[in-house]
Amino acid sequence: MRFAIIGALMGATLAMPALAQDAGDATVGEKEFRKCKACHMIQSPEGEDIVKGGATGPNLYGIVGRPAASQEGYKYSEALIALKDAGEVWTVEDLAAYITDPNKFVQEKTGDSSARTKMTFKLNKNQADIAAYLASASPAAQ
Repeated sequence: MRFAIIGALMGATLAMPALAQDAGDATVGEKEFRKCKACHMIQSPEGEDIVKGGATGPNLYGIVGRPAASQEGYKYSEALIALKDAGEVWTVEDLAAYITDPNKFVQEKTGDSSARTKMTFKLNKNQADIAAYLASASPAAQ
């Protein structure tokens, strides 16, 4: 019995770094966001540029906790409008999944296998870090 308890504690201890990594590191995400700023900016409602970037994609300030497809003035794809209509509110986990494969994400969430977003970029590493960074620029997530 004692060995089973010790084994369980050791297993939990060894799993801790993996759990912490899944949460994402905003500092790493800030550096990784350089890949995103070709299309996206992070600008506060007061006009403060947190990250100067492109306007091809919507402003990502306050994205965590915001309904999908809700940035005023941006013309979203039908897929993201369907996601909004389905009640999607961006979470850190959903953002990480979305930036991994945007089309697959909306297809799974909406149940429409033909759904396509405008975002063609797929990120294959550090997704949780970028999502954590976006959460740091989202007052509703704090």
